[in-house]
Amino acid sequence: MSRRSSRNTLQERNENAPEQNKPQRKRKGECNRRVPSTAKKQHYEIQNRCFEGDISPSVLIETPQKEVHQETANLSGFKRFRFKNLFVKPSPLPCLSWASSDDVWIKMLNKELKYVHDKGFIQQHPNLQPKMRSILLDWLMEVSEVYTLHRETFYLAQDIFDRFMLTQKDIGKDQLQLIGITSLFIASKIEEIYPPKLQEFAYVTDGACNEEEILAKELVILKALKWELCPETVISWLKLYSQVDSSKDDANFLIPQFSKETYIQITQLLDLCILDINCLDYQYGVLAAAAFCHFTSFETVHKVSGLTWDSISSCVRWMNAFARAVREWPRPQLKDFKKVAAGRHNIQTHVDYLAMLSEAHDRQQDSLDRMSPLAVAGILTPPKSTEKPANA
Repeated sequence: MSRRSSRNTLQERNENAPEQNKPQRKRKGECNRRVPSTAKKQHYEIQNRCFEGDISPSVLIETPQKEVHQETANLSGFKRFRFKNLFVKPSPLPCLSWASSDDVWIKMLNKELKYVHDKGFIQQHPNLQPKMRSILLDWLMEVSEVYTLHRETFYLAQDIFDRFMLTQKDIGKDQLQLIGITSLFIASKIEEIYPPKLQEFAYVTDGACNEEEILAKELVILKALKWELCPETVISWLKLYSQVDSSKDDANFLIPQFSKETYIQITQLLDLCILDINCLDYQYGVLAAAAFCHFTSFETVHKVSGLTWDSISSCVRWMNAFARAVREWPRPQLKDFKKVAAGRHNIQTHVDYLAMLSEAHDRQQDSLDRMSPLAVAGILTPPKSTEKPANA
């Protein structure tokens, strides 16, 4: 019998004999394929960011690892994900020649999840008061104007400061100026083409901080923030909304087309609001939309941002006192800077924001007093003896 025929010879099966597990031949392409463990499978949640009836790309958001078909009793792993004010309609951006407008829009929205800020950080530092933060940020605005830094530089420094303080505990007030000037030093190296020298940042502190301390604090801040230094700041959202509102079909989207005079008025409102620690209750995109709403209309805000009135109404009402304080001050004008030929509206400016902030707080307190039931009904007290009627 040939070798081929010997392979096909049928052998009688012995039912009493134990079955032998013969290795099965793997198909081509399956040899190097690894089956992932059930416990190590990565899960994602798909968020739909559109209204009912609209078509919009979904966003893939990573969730903590968990076993399949296992109910999660502990929800502490979801604390770092924020879903407030994220369900917006499709991208309001026009068609871009250099990128997909949907991809750009989704990336900006995802940054709102990644970069978290919270006013509760002040509770982690018993020796600090909210007014200290206001004074520090007001001083950083003044430094930014002296060195002709861009608005984006200041707002990035503000974000770095707030997020760093959220990672720390028991910071003393003697460290605030060092943390603030170091945050501005980091932001200027990211945003400015020609940032000021290290010695210039040390000089502006009037001897309170030296160069070695700034460099040492810089490393501490970068490690605490895990080198995450690219948020979408309040001013970047405002610039986007203004550009979308004024953009034309045949114009380059990267070239500003909005009114510079209106823009600096809105930025002055945001400069004032950012000094109040309660602004950290809102996401940066919502803050910019609320400020934009005070100078345009909600229909315009909805067109450029996709946000609903429920998403921004509380922020708009909170901002009313600040908007009235801004309107009572002289209207801001474009300033001339020796080193800046174009784009003067992008340079951070400074006015007496602390006085404006005090007026805004007084207005907020008056509004609270009028809403109080005691302000309506009054407190029942007996009249003075001189006010009693004579026949009493």
